[in-house]
Amino acid sequence: MGKRALYNRLYSIGQLLSMEACTGCAVCGEVCPAVNAAGDGHLSGLYRLDWRRRAGKTGAGWLRRLYGRRHPDRQEWKDFAETVYRCTLCGNCTEVCPAGIGLKDLWLSLRQELVELGAHPAKVDLIREHLAHNRNVFGEDQEERTEWVEDLDEPPDDLFVKEQAEVVYFTGCVASFFPLAQQIPMALAEVLEAAEVDFTLLGEEEWCCGFPLLGSGNLPAAHELMEHNLVAVRAKGAREVVFACPSCYMMWREHYPESGLKLSHATQFLGRLLGQDRLPLREQKLTVTYHDPCDLGRAARIFEAPRRVIRALPGVELKELADNRENCLCCGGGGNLEMIDQELNAEIARRKVEQVLTTGAQAVVSGCQQCLRTMATHARRNKLPLKVMDVAQLVRESLDN
Repeated sequence: MGKRALYNRLYSIGQLLSMEACTGCAVCGEVCPAVNAAGDGHLSGLYRLDWRRRAGKTGAGWLRRLYGRRHPDRQEWKDFAETVYRCTLCGNCTEVCPAGIGLKDLWLSLRQELVELGAHPAKVDLIREHLAHNRNVFGEDQEERTEWVEDLDEPPDDLFVKEQAEVVYFTGCVASFFPLAQQIPMALAEVLEAAEVDFTLLGEEEWCCGFPLLGSGNLPAAHELMEHNLVAVRAKGAREVVFACPSCYMMWREHYPESGLKLSHATQFLGRLLGQDRLPLREQKLTVTYHDPCDLGRAARIFEAPRRVIRALPGVELKELADNRENCLCCGGGGNLEMIDQELNAEIARRKVEQVLTTGAQAVVSGCQQCLRTMATHARRNKLPLKVMDVAQLVRESLDN
C-alpha cells in the first residue's frame, strides 16, 4: 500500500481536517508533561502536527517540483517516531486545545501509521511478542496470574476462581504480575469478600485487555485478546465486570464489541457498596490527596466516584491538588513511556510527587496501578515521607474487622 493510501486509511476525514485546523498557539506544549519534564519542544503536539502535516503534503508530484519537497526517508520517519512515542498519552493536550482537535486520538493513529511503515521503536515489538506468546504484557507465565492471592492472610482454596459468579474482577497485567501493584487486587479482593460480593477471577483465562497494543500502534493485533476475554467472562455467567485498572476499563468500554455486560471501575463499584452500607467501617485519622489517573479522569470523565468513596470513610480528610480533575498532572506512567524512555518517565513522576507534597497530605490516593507504581517508586527511591495508595487499599484500611 502506498503512503498516500495508508495516510487516508489510518486517519478519518475529521482527523485530516483537524490537522489543518491547528492555529499554532502551542497551548498543547505548555501543558504537556513530557515537554515540561524534558524541556524539549520536539515532544509537543504542535511539532508533531506540523511535521506530519508537511510530510502528508509531499505526495503530489507538482508540489515536489514547485517547492522541492520530497517524502521523508526511512531514517527521518524513525527520528520522528522517537518524539511520537515519548508521550504518556495523557490527553491533556486534547483537554486544552482551543481549536477542539482530538489530539490524543491523532497520536494513536500516528503510532499505528509508524508501525505499518516499520518506523516504530524496536521495543514496541516486545509488547506484541509477549502478548502473542504469553498473553500478558510482561511475557510472564500465565499460571502466575493469581499468585498474588496466595499472599493474602487467608487465601481461599479456589483462589477466587469460581465456575460461576455474578461479578468478574478483571485484574489486569500490571496488578497481576508486578509486586508493588499486587497490593491493589489483594485489597480489593478482601473488600469484596467483606461485602459478600459474589465475584470471581478469570485466572489463566484472563488475557491482557489489549490496551498496550492500542497504545503502541498495534490495535488490530488486539482483536484475538478481546474475543477471548469476552468468551471467558460469558462462561462465568457474570453480569458485571469490575476493573481497578483504568486502562483495562477504557479498553473494554471503548474498543470491545457490545456485550450487554455492565462495566464498572472499582471506584464506582466501591461507591455502590458504601452506599448500600455493605462495608463495616472504622474511623482512621488520615489526610489524603487524590490523583486523577489520565484514563479514568480525562478519558472516562470519572472524577466524582473516587472522591465520594474517600469522603465516605470516617476520619479521612481530602485535600485537593492544585491541578485536579481534568487538569490533573500526569504521573508519567502511561503511553508505554517507561519502556521507551525511563529517564523521562522518572522525571515526570518527580514533578508529580513534588506537587503532591505541597498539599501536606500524609498519603496520595489514586485509582490506577500505574499511578501507584510510578509515584511509589519515586517516593521510595528518594525516601520521601509519603504514602502512595490505591482507593481500594484506603477502603481496606478502613474496614472494621
